[in-house]
Amino acid sequence: MTSHGLEYEGCNYFRQRLVLSTLSGKRVRIRGIRSRDDNPGLRDFEASFIRLLDKVTNGTKIEINQTGTVLFYQPGLLFGGTIEHDCNPQRSIGYYLEGLLMLAAFMKTPLKATLKGVTNDPTDPSVDLLKATALPLLKQFGIDGDGLEIKVVKRGMAPGGGGEVVFSCPIRRTLRPVQLTEPGKIKRIRGVAYSVRVSPQMANRIVDSARSVINKFIPDIYIYTDHLKGANSGKSPGFGLVLAAETQKGFFLSAELSSAPQGQGPTMLPEDLGKNCAKLLLEEIHRGGCVDSTNQSLALLFMTLGQQDVSKVLLGPLSPYTVEFLRHIRDFFQIMFKMEAKQPLEDERKGGEKVLMTCVGVGFSNISKITK
Repeated sequence: MTSHGLEYEGCNYFRQRLVLSTLSGKRVRIRGIRSRDDNPGLRDFEASFIRLLDKVTNGTKIEINQTGTVLFYQPGLLFGGTIEHDCNPQRSIGYYLEGLLMLAAFMKTPLKATLKGVTNDPTDPSVDLLKATALPLLKQFGIDGDGLEIKVVKRGMAPGGGGEVVFSCPIRRTLRPVQLTEPGKIKRIRGVAYSVRVSPQMANRIVDSARSVINKFIPDIYIYTDHLKGANSGKSPGFGLVLAAETQKGFFLSAELSSAPQGQGPTMLPEDLGKNCAKLLLEEIHRGGCVDSTNQSLALLFMTLGQQDVSKVLLGPLSPYTVEFLRHIRDFFQIMFKMEAKQPLEDERKGGEKVLMTCVGVGFSNISKITK
């Protein structure tokens, strides 16, 4: 620990560090950001993420050296309010939204963010996926009400973008501790097949092929087709599928696939895309737990920030990103999780090995929310 707060090296886990720094109020210095690269320093999409954080906070101090390889970030107070942000088309809106989801409940005024850019691309979690899985997760922690929504106004596929998403979230003084240990069986599967600037038949072909795989397991499947025309369809052609399986206890596991951006990589038939996405969903269900692999770090963050009480969450195998997130939580909040491996019994069809994560929250409370 230096007088500069926390020191890190390299460009990995960039969002984690800045988000945790903002919540904990600890300054962070990141050095050696792609210093050996031909094109050193921060990328445009990372600079765009910093600008987004700057918009939702008040008094944040950011210093970047000339080559962009060293960043010093001193967090201000989370302010919120109504903001607009043009996300960099190198990454999808999901990249920025994941950061906002972690911060939104602790603003001074309720957040209403209009994000513009790429809504669906093959690398980041899409807006639809976060809408299907992250919002129900927020509700488990007591962040609910009319104000919580993610609305896709316009779709924009990579690389052109042109999509628009409105995210609004109410504010909470504290988060409630949770006990999410029994996922229950899968009771239904819902999904959205979207197609923009291609034949509307594409979406139907995706739905048929996805159903051919999942129908063997469960009859209650409904996949909406979303075909946007004209101005609402963004600037680039593409199609994709988002599937979410809901368990009896109201938890969501999800998977998604999106066609490769125009002119990049091999083209994928809608039939293959539907089948592969269905298989990804089955894979995710096999991993199981109460939170799917995309939202593991969000759940663990909210457990850490909960009241000073025990929280438990059953997760599938931890993704490498989540493992690193746990290390960062230890750095910023000095919270360690107790982890127990849970082997499913032989005769139970409960999928793969699970991990039960337990921690006592730090009792984080929203200092800027005006108490009546």
